[in-house]
Amino acid sequence: MKKLFSVILLAAFWIGAAQSASAQEDYRFDAGGGIGMTGYLGDANTSNLWSHPGFDGMLLFRYIKSPRIAFKTGLYVGTLSGDTSDMTDVLPDAARFKFSTTFFELSEMFEFNFFNYGIGEKYRKLKRWSPYITGGLGATVWTTDGYTGVALTLPFGIGAKYKINERLNLGMEFLMKKTFSDKLDGEALSDPHDIKSSFAKNTDWYSTLTVTLSYEFSKRCATCNYKD
Repeated sequence: MKKLFSVILLAAFWIGAAQSASAQEDYRFDAGGGIGMTGYLGDANTSNLWSHPGFDGMLLFRYIKSPRIAFKTGLYVGTLSGDTSDMTDVLPDAARFKFSTTFFELSEMFEFNFFNYGIGEKYRKLKRWSPYITGGLGATVWTTDGYTGVALTLPFGIGAKYKINERLNLGMEFLMKKTFSDKLDGEALSDPHDIKSSFAKNTDWYSTLTVTLSYEFSKRCATCNYKD
């Protein structure tokens, strides 16, 4: 994983150095992908998000509304796992459980950049990098111990973008994702304390920490100063 991160970063900066970034073209769309790690919080892990880290891969597509605002579609695939033997909490009858699963997630996210993100055009006060906040709605599908589940997901988090050149962007994003299900870790752990989970309570969470590389395309206006 570390070697793969290094290759992505070196390739990105090499491309950036090979192209001129003296002016900013205005593009409508941004597409790319990324890799990273996952964490899980639920009945098999109640405290340490990173006690059993997994991995994630993702594809992204953005509509760039303005230098401050974007809308992103994300498609994730990743792994999650947990083991109750790591917990200080004792389950009824001293039961022990562990699980592992692969999930697929589709989400729609709103992004707000703290700075006007871009290169050049000083009158627009563009900055080559920007932190941002993001939130949205998603759906997750997974299979654990023969049980296949589908649940709505509320993803939200923070990130940062760096413009390598006028089209190429490097990013890092951390998201927490609340699933409206207590069966992400399997049916056996859906309610081990007999709390009777509801739609919003006693549900499972997972996280993604992803490094991304994306490319902008489709000039907004190539022959005039008008901008949508």
